[in-house]
Amino acid sequence: MDKDELDSLLIEAHDRKDNAALIRYYTLAADEYEAAQDIDAACFYLTHAFVFALESGAPEAEALNARLVAYGRAHHLEF
Repeated sequence: MDKDELDSLLIEAHDRKDNAALIRYYTLAADEYEAAQDIDAACFYLTHAFVFALESGAPEAEALNARLVAYGRAHHLEF
């Protein structure tokens, strides 16, 4: 998926207030930046995915927290 398509999907998910889609798309963006070795950008997107996961009580929150911890960007939280 190219960046423009992903950006459009993120905007649409925000418009719909669809937390599940926001978690999925922000995580996908993080994965792509991580693969490109742009860790700052990856963590930016991981943080957004994590916040939406926390807000909605999504099970993805634990794995997202672990990824941020691995990069030194968050403290480990108990879920």
